[in-house]
Amino acid sequence: MASLTAKYRPRRFADVAGQDAVRAILSRAAATGKIAPAYMFSGTRGVGKTTIARIFAKALNCEKAPVAEPCNECSLCRQATQGTAVDIIEIDAASHGGVNDVRALKEDVGYAPLEGRFKVFIIDEAHMLSTAAFNALLKTLEEPPARVTFILASTEAHKFPATILSRCQHYVFKMLPQADLAAHLEGILAREGVDYEPAAVRIIARRGAGSVRDSISLLGQALAYSSGKLLESEVRGCLGLAGQEVFFALMEAIQVRDLPLLSRTLRQVLDQGLDLGFFLRELSSCWRNMFLLRQAGEAILPELGLPAEEAAQWLDWAARFTPAHIHACWQMTLDGQQRVIKSLEPAQALELLLLNLACLPDLIPLEALGGQRTPPAGAAGQGGGAPGRGLHGASSSGSATSTATGSATLPSTGPSTLSSTLSATPAETVQPTAQAAGISAEATVSSTVSSTATSTARPTVQTTESIAEPATPPASPAETAPGASPAEPAGGGTLSWEGFQAFVLGKNGSGVITGLNQSRGEWNGAVLTLGCHNETHCRQLEQGDNRVRLQRLVLEYFGPEAELEFHFEEREPARSGTEVDREMQAHPAVLRVREAFEAKAPAQVYLRERR
Repeated sequence: MASLTAKYRPRRFADVAGQDAVRAILSRAAATGKIAPAYMFSGTRGVGKTTIARIFAKALNCEKAPVAEPCNECSLCRQATQGTAVDIIEIDAASHGGVNDVRALKEDVGYAPLEGRFKVFIIDEAHMLSTAAFNALLKTLEEPPARVTFILASTEAHKFPATILSRCQHYVFKMLPQADLAAHLEGILAREGVDYEPAAVRIIARRGAGSVRDSISLLGQALAYSSGKLLESEVRGCLGLAGQEVFFALMEAIQVRDLPLLSRTLRQVLDQGLDLGFFLRELSSCWRNMFLLRQAGEAILPELGLPAEEAAQWLDWAARFTPAHIHACWQMTLDGQQRVIKSLEPAQALELLLLNLACLPDLIPLEALGGQRTPPAGAAGQGGGAPGRGLHGASSSGSATSTATGSATLPSTGPSTLSSTLSATPAETVQPTAQAAGISAEATVSSTVSSTATSTARPTVQTTESIAEPATPPASPAETAPGASPAEPAGGGTLSWEGFQAFVLGKNGSGVITGLNQSRGEWNGAVLTLGCHNETHCRQLEQGDNRVRLQRLVLEYFGPEAELEFHFEEREPARSGTEVDREMQAHPAVLRVREAFEAKAPAQVYLRERR
């Protein structure tokens, strides 16, 4: 079983899994005899670069050539399969990448093929060649002798000089989809006569991550561990992978925010020595499946390729979370993979990520992340966990906890009242809180755009008395009728600049509009005039998002007919030091002092006057 990779290495183009376009091009080139001087195959490991290079070299030198496929029966094909063909030279650039090695190769290039039609040089890991070796190879690649061709195989095409790339036909090998890998592995198991569970093959294909060689190696490892039939549980135990029950336990702990259960589940993952990288990949796949199921329902099941029983379980779990929560968890898991793997304390990094996922509703309002309203907590199939512990921060004691984003504290009320009166957190405060929760910049940017786009249609946060009574959300300033009265000042009384400042402070926080606190305002009954320090200060207030938010707040406080103007006083330019000195010396008081003490003007003044 340990030699599955060598045993099932393809010997014909038709046997290669995937890479249909590359196979078709090279097969046609071998059949027509239109051979390029140099080829370059690039792609991730284990996708068939060296295998196809050997098949292509074998097809060029087959006794029946030109042919689209090697016969694998003639003496030249058998020698090529065994690796003893004198006209097919394989070079490992990792150990023979110096300029002297390339010079020796160039001497060998000058000799004609001994037995076959072509002399083929296959340089594996070609990116390991030194700069001097690349330079020595340039002319040979561009104009090799007749009946000579080069094939460069590499996993890092970006390390090649542009002069090398321009002299080669470059083919990029793609990673195989999971379904194709699973089908290829099932074919191997059928030829081996081994019974298997489809779920076990899917796990190996997913763990192979698009690499055929890695997948076959993992299959051989699993078969060596298996007692007969290839079972999913044995594959997970052999490869160190978490089972579905672990992910279901995580979902339960995250949904109801059961931190002890979350800690026990994490300890189980760590104690079993599971592969944390693959564990996070599977966790992100769980969030992806849940998000698609939450948004598209059963219609998306054929695209996910899940077994019927597993699909029903994930469909049920998807209904227990809000789309905003699922989307945020998916984004945070994807962004946290590299941080966990590269961390000096991967266990603590993983624990922090899972705690952030569970406590996300307490760390930042989910409507600020997804731009969505809070759904009714009691709606069937839409809910969020145990009563009084929903996903939107409502505690079991009946009052919502105010978050660090500056949103107002809301009392516990009926679902319809809460959803109608809950206002979104200002977009400016989303980013720092999101960073504290481990959310990426992309998520915060999208939430900011969503928050800004819907800012004029969101209801305002009301006082405790008003929340207790069901009421429709007030219309935005843009929808207020021309004759409607302005909003009541926060402290009662008449409209004023001081009242507007208090209104802004109470509604959005002190730093929502940059530069507003440094300006001087004057309200004359129809126009609010903001006095700025200088032109730069005015531009700061009347450009970009500051102007949009400021205009909205002015209309909301002073009424729909209010206008906004900006004003700054131009200061006289500062006088030069020479002018000041001259005025000082000509001042009557200075002249009297000089006369009384018979003093003279400073020498520098006389010198400046003399000039």
